[in-house]
Amino acid sequence: MPAVTCPRFERDALLQRYRGVIRTHPCLDRTLVSFQANRHVRGARWLKYKEAFSAALAEDMVNLYSREGDTVLDPFAGIGTAVFTARALGRRGIGIELLPVGMFAMETRLSAEAIDPTVFRTLVDAASGMDWAARFDAGFALRHIPITQGAFPQDTERALAGYRAYCEQCLDNPHVRRLFHLACLGVLESVSYTRKDGQYLRWDCRTERPGVRSQFRKARIEPFAEAVGRQLDQLCRDVEKTATAGGNVPPLDLRRGSCLEILPTLPDGSVGLVLTSPPYCNRYDYTRTYALELVYLGLGDEEVKGLRQTMLCCTVENAAKVDAMAAAYEQRGCTAAFDRVRLVHAGQAALQEVLDVLERRGRAGDLNNANIPRMVRNYFLEMCFVVHELARVLKPGGRVVMVNDNVRYAGEEVPVDLILSDFAAGHGLAVEHVWKLARGKGNSSQQMGAHGRRELRKCVYVWTKEIRP
Repeated sequence: MPAVTCPRFERDALLQRYRGVIRTHPCLDRTLVSFQANRHVRGARWLKYKEAFSAALAEDMVNLYSREGDTVLDPFAGIGTAVFTARALGRRGIGIELLPVGMFAMETRLSAEAIDPTVFRTLVDAASGMDWAARFDAGFALRHIPITQGAFPQDTERALAGYRAYCEQCLDNPHVRRLFHLACLGVLESVSYTRKDGQYLRWDCRTERPGVRSQFRKARIEPFAEAVGRQLDQLCRDVEKTATAGGNVPPLDLRRGSCLEILPTLPDGSVGLVLTSPPYCNRYDYTRTYALELVYLGLGDEEVKGLRQTMLCCTVENAAKVDAMAAAYEQRGCTAAFDRVRLVHAGQAALQEVLDVLERRGRAGDLNNANIPRMVRNYFLEMCFVVHELARVLKPGGRVVMVNDNVRYAGEEVPVDLILSDFAAGHGLAVEHVWKLARGKGNSSQQMGAHGRRELRKCVYVWTKEIRP
């Protein structure tokens, strides 16, 4: 079959239009736009959440683009890096998060402020050295779903059940109980036969899970008591330091659910700064990478599948939400706004070129999944609604700061940064900066073999709601 020749005219034109605002930021690097810089940040390091950006980046952006007393919004709050940093700097925070793992982590950070560190240390010391497997209670065993079966050694399964039973039966203070549970969430990966690896869990060859043919072998699968004891001790030390910090802080408003549903309920012009990092258009499925944590929190198979469909469309399994969104906007009497968003989405020529290119690649057999074009279409449609709502809730002079990555499929770059920035312009925001990292993101080894080594931009966008006379 002859090679598919695909046009780049609209993408090149879009790049030319925004070339003047694309700049390399000398201080931005991968540690700042990822979780790596949070390894020594109290609260942020309690749960390894690889999708988070750093507290250092959040602090810089909050100080630069907001004032004390402003409201800082993160519609994809994750474990709360943006809103907790804003709160520490005297700003009110609103965090919206759909994934129960992130919401539990944020609620636990609040619980840590409500307990006596001395009491917590006493309870942690009392649990030290306990034989958790000997406390096994079948009523507290993990209720596995198909994608987590065989995740733990049998001794660890029994220890987990004993630990969960202890938390629920012996810890009366709900804040303390939540901290104990978070300690366990934080070590599930290290005590399991799995490792978070891109879109899925990577399985160790020693698991008894049927069908695993991997030769991957983790350097060490930690004993449960050792891992959770270390994590509890770290929590103790962090809680003690947090308590000595003292001081009054503004309120924090945490809302569980999809930002597609919650953002339209926020008042116009009520937010001074939006600081966020949405899911990337890269097929990563949070319900798979955090499957162990979701099962620990009690979600069953159908609940996980439902959660997957509710999340922003960034996997090939996501169904379109446009009909449900149309009904919701109509119910609120906002059909004109809904229609405007659809027009902005449909009128973005570079996006339409990308979709046409991906359809061609799909017909030629160049894509490893035929649903990628549909996923990309729905991702940008849903993000167009998100950008519309952010523009609406932002007060004049306020800014949106967004961390995101460009992606590539079958060698075709999808300029996520410029398409979303053009959406912002279509919704009345000024594109102030598209800050790129000096070092971009390389393509995968498969893509490199087929299409050569090509770097993708990793960017932080800054959009402004101008003050009009």
